[in-house]
Amino acid sequence: MLKLFRHLKPFRFAVIASLAMVMLRALVDLYLPRLTADIVNIGVGNGDIPYILRVGAIMLGIAAVGGVCAVLGNYFSARAASGFGRVLREKLFSHVENFSLHEFDLFGTASLITRITNDIMQVQQVTMMSLRMLIMAPIMSIGGIVMAVSTDPTLSLIFVVAIPLLFLLVTFIGRKGIPLFQAMQEKLDGLNLILRERLTGIRVIRAFNRDEYEKKRFHDANLDFTNTAIYVMRIIALMMPVMMLVMNFTTIGIVWFGGIRIDLGFMKVGDLMAFIQYGMHIMMSMFALSMLFVMIPRASVSAKRINEVLETKPEIVDLPAPKKADQMRGYIEFKDVTFSYHGAERPALKNISFSAGPGEVTAIIGGTGSGKSTISSLILRFYDVDSGSILIDGVDIREMSQEELRSKIGYVPQRAFLFSGTIADNIRFGKEDATLEEIRQAAEIAQAAEFIEKLPDKYDHWIEQGGINVSGGQKQRLSIARALVSKPEIYIFDDSFSALDFKTDAKLRAALKKETANATLIIVAQRVSTVMDADQILVLDDGQIVGIGTHEELLQSNDVYREIVLSQLSEEEIA
Repeated sequence: MLKLFRHLKPFRFAVIASLAMVMLRALVDLYLPRLTADIVNIGVGNGDIPYILRVGAIMLGIAAVGGVCAVLGNYFSARAASGFGRVLREKLFSHVENFSLHEFDLFGTASLITRITNDIMQVQQVTMMSLRMLIMAPIMSIGGIVMAVSTDPTLSLIFVVAIPLLFLLVTFIGRKGIPLFQAMQEKLDGLNLILRERLTGIRVIRAFNRDEYEKKRFHDANLDFTNTAIYVMRIIALMMPVMMLVMNFTTIGIVWFGGIRIDLGFMKVGDLMAFIQYGMHIMMSMFALSMLFVMIPRASVSAKRINEVLETKPEIVDLPAPKKADQMRGYIEFKDVTFSYHGAERPALKNISFSAGPGEVTAIIGGTGSGKSTISSLILRFYDVDSGSILIDGVDIREMSQEELRSKIGYVPQRAFLFSGTIADNIRFGKEDATLEEIRQAAEIAQAAEFIEKLPDKYDHWIEQGGINVSGGQKQRLSIARALVSKPEIYIFDDSFSALDFKTDAKLRAALKKETANATLIIVAQRVSTVMDADQILVLDDGQIVGIGTHEELLQSNDVYREIVLSQLSEEEIA
């Protein structure tokens, strides 16, 4: 957790101000019992009303100062802790944004969400409580002991028994609860995972009538988390009655033995009252520390989980002096590329070599799991190759900056995804400064203008998160428009026409041919009709290229391609 506290530096003033107010309040609270003893011993003992009024007014003034210090201390501690949480969230989010897909797979989306929200909240809360208690409690306990000993050293021996007993009980309860906090956070990850799947997969769940199954799945995870939380809280709940029991027995002991010492003439009534207040200060400060020790284990677990993310170095980073490709535009070359996903038993791609240039359409076709989409991910450098190299405009993509690489590419993913916002905002995601005319032109080429113009707000029509208020075909067309608006050197369409009907598909490809005449097109497709007109077709099978050529050439010479064609087209259509 100490590693994270370095992010408190921008809030040094708030931290120092909070600690100063807390220390001042502690000193005020320690001084008031002395005045109480004086009033009882001197004012009440002698019947001196003016003395009682004068010292009473001083006590009221000091108490008011203590109240102001308490308010200011709480304000500055809340300000520092909230700012600390904000900085942590920003740093964690920014760091996660730099992750490659491998790091996302390593942590999981649900776990990352929990770490950015719940875990940071735990650390933020313990920071705020630490600023309020971590300084005040030791001052109150040590100061209380010093003042109690100066009042009556013999009676102070009662704390020799009470404080170690209290410490042992708190330590025992804390050691029982600490391991369970880690389990709670992990089970919260699982709960978030199930909830996220439930919400994002609602259509599939209802289509297959799996509502009851998902409810039971969530219920079981929720119950498991709840039972663990209850068990932890039962252990922690013992702390309050134990503290109160020790505190009350200590007070009884002080009154009992203090009364004896008053009878013997070793102590005055006012001193006993002050001693009782010192005892309460000592015990309450120990209670505050114990509550802090309850929070620290859970926060330390959360801090460890946050540090795991912050200390994970992204696999894919830019070189200190990246190269720039200035001479060529849109040339792609794979040189003997082999790639394996982490933990996979065999490579997803093996010895892949091909090239594509401007004005050419390169189509990739093959069975499910043959590695088609993996090629798209490698061109975009979502992953780095195991061996071989990928060249864009004659430069190895590992030697280019990621920003420059991706600025050359217009990408339409296999699964169309839209962000919450207007249609214009979603298309403008491909080019921030795109004009409305450019947006309309991209929509027309993508065959999206027809349905957009029918909407009441047209390009200002609001798209819900994930594009749930538009159809699959409309999402794909808007995704294509988003890629077209930036007019890149390379277009990658990763099975982007699967949700379109044949008529729209044909119109879209005809419009694309005109728009992308000087660009390089990579089309990953399942449909033979989509790839038939390509300049070259790559046939993949089990991660290897088993054929390269035009439709006619492959139909004559490649068994795998012929099998795919025959599975989709009749003999008459082929002829």
